[in-house]
Amino acid sequence: MASLRDLRRRIKSIEKTKQVTKAMKAVSAAKMRRAQEDVLAARPFARRVRDVLGRVGSASVGVQHPLLTVREPKKVAYVVVTADRGLCGGFNTNIIRKAAEDMKRHQDVELICLGRKSLNYFKRREYNIAREYIGVGENADLSLARELATYVSEKYVAEEYDEVYLVYSEFVNVLVQKPIVQKLLPVETPEEEGGEEAKGGKVEYIFEPDVESMLAKLIPMYVENSVFQCLLELKAGEHSARMTAMDSATSNANDMIDTLTLSLNRARQAAITKEISEIVGGSAAQE
Repeated sequence: MASLRDLRRRIKSIEKTKQVTKAMKAVSAAKMRRAQEDVLAARPFARRVRDVLGRVGSASVGVQHPLLTVREPKKVAYVVVTADRGLCGGFNTNIIRKAAEDMKRHQDVELICLGRKSLNYFKRREYNIAREYIGVGENADLSLARELATYVSEKYVAEEYDEVYLVYSEFVNVLVQKPIVQKLLPVETPEEEGGEEAKGGKVEYIFEPDVESMLAKLIPMYVENSVFQCLLELKAGEHSARMTAMDSATSNANDMIDTLTLSLNRARQAAITKEISEIVGGSAAQE
């Protein structure tokens, strides 16, 4: 059995750890609320861009755009988006595992790692990493999304990539973050939802100035917004996962302190009983 001094030291150490995890939980909760508000506010715009792209796509039969060109997927790029820091349960691990499993479908794969966790994992395993982004910060950065979208778009137009995928964690709620793989390029124009076409009819649209000009603006905007939405989803999920992990760590610390306190009390009682027995035994020997 551990000595009383060892038990007290362990209890004191765990109490200090509990203070840290409790503070981290409070900080993550505040960041999570802001990130959740951002991602929920951005989703309507993302849906509207997707809906407009579907409308234009339905009227652009025969119209060509470099980012719409479908090729045989010989060389594929994966943009793996994780956090820079840990202490958020299996959040980063689930994203990395999802990416590693999906990459098995292709022979020639190149990686773009956003986040220190994904970079460290794939670099240790000697994957082909084309570009890396670390130290992104606590909030989603539109300039970073624009830079990344421009990079993969230029690579795709130059036919250096035949397909580009985003791998990140979709924010469902505070307790659930779902790792997903989303095809970014070639752009797949979604079908228009809720329109006359969904009811079996055909809708004629008049575009000003023309469909080609709209696609030239809309498709890069769609790619950029998809990357930015990915960053928003990631930050909301990261802070939520860290808050949940720190709450669980704080609860575990309380349980450990209770168990050690009980062991301490038992050890103290055993020591007191032993001393009493020795005193009684000594007194009986003198008589």
